Amino acid sequence: MAVPAPFDQTSSGYSLRRAYWLARAAGLAHEDRATVEAQAARWGFDRVRHHESRFTPPFPLDAVQACTLASDRMIVTAFRGTEPARIRDWLTDPGTPLKPGPGGNGYVHQGFAEALEPLYPDVQRALGDLRTHGQAVYLTGHGLGGALAMLAGARMYLEDPYLAADGVYTYGQPRTCDRLLAEAFHQGYGGRMYRFVNNGDLVAQLPPEPVFTHVRALRYIDSGGRLHESMPMFSALTDRAGALTADAFAPESDGLRDHLMPHYLAALEENLG
Repeated sequence: MAVPAPFDQTSSGYSLRRAYWLARAAGLAHEDRATVEAQAARWGFDRVRHHESRFTPPFPLDAVQACTLASDRMIVTAFRGTEPARIRDWLTDPGTPLKPGPGGNGYVHQGFAEALEPLYPDVQRALGDLRTHGQAVYLTGHGLGGALAMLAGARMYLEDPYLAADGVYTYGQPRTCDRLLAEAFHQGYGGRMYRFVNNGDLVAQLPPEPVFTHVRALRYIDSGGRLHESMPMFSALTDRAGALTADAFAPESDGLRDHLMPHYLAALEENLG
């Protein structure tokens, strides 16, 4: 199918077309600065800010990155993901420590919170500087980037409501917090948060319940590539079983293949028809 024209920077509310382009932005966050800036210009964003925080061992990540693209109508902050193997312990350990959530609401996964912590002030400053025309602000990310986008949105709403985003779209986001924070997040972003999960995506099924949970507003892509607003029970059971296999993190596993961003983009394109 033909790829739709670039970002619609005028409409409001949920849009599958916007979901596709925010997925493209989440993918763009993995590129080098020159590529990000060149692509942003082609998409109609004339200002770009880059965000990066570096870490030292024993923290499993070398760096956490994001980019903010701005025009006079829209601002998009895209958080970069990482290879699931890099955060395997975070994803599979039900005993991972928790930290108090934004504004004292519930608890959040310590690893995700610590990954966002040094990056968030720079993102906050960028949005404050660039939101000069009351532009709509969208947060997006894939995998770990989705967790960071959700947490950044929670911090904005619960700590800095004047900066609250107009929408949060994530792809293959892991469970990020407990039920109390998920509910507080829903109070602010109900109808503005959309969490896309591709079939048996392993990362979206971890860390384990019941300590960790997902925010609402699921958009589920089944094995045939069809998009649903909930996960059919049979798919939920088979996907969960797939996540428990011994070789779930093997590169050739279905759970990791379904997590790849090109698979999300292909399915979204197909549903755009």
